Amino acid sequence: MDFDEIKQILEMMRDHDIAEFELERDNVKLRLRKSGAGHWTAAPPAPHGHYAPPMPLAPPPAAAPAEGAPVLGGTDEALDLAVVKSPIVGTFYRAPEPAAKPFAEVGDIVRTGQVLCIIEAMKLMNEINAECDGEIVKVYVDNGQAVQYGERLFAIKPS
Repeated sequence: MDFDEIKQILEMMRDHDIAEFELERDNVKLRLRKSGAGHWTAAPPAPHGHYAPPMPLAPPPAAAPAEGAPVLGGTDEALDLAVVKSPIVGTFYRAPEPAAKPFAEVGDIVRTGQVLCIIEAMKLMNEINAECDGEIVKVYVDNGQAVQYGERLFAIKPS
């Protein structure tokens, strides 16, 4: 991997507002992450044929909750909620196509493994499934919104 290839990856990340990118090719691992301040951090590539553990990267800063917004973990009721988080960076879609009914709405009863939404990442549609049986009590993301790794998508009250 040469400097021009890394430069192209950085340009793609800027153009598509991608916050994190990881590539492993020919025993070289490259990980790029945009920090909250707009700066780039990178794990150094491992020499060919040698393993180098990735540098620990700090988690993104937590946003302060809006005034009056419920805070998970703040009440006994909130402790009973299972929060489905985004496993990848991409674009959140509530339905399989624009005119279709959403996979899950607030008040719906869902089963473990049931599709809740789709996250599009690099032209691939990734189904996000319910992690437990229960009732959808909150949808945190609007349709078509970009999501980051670890961002809350749904709150489910387990049954």
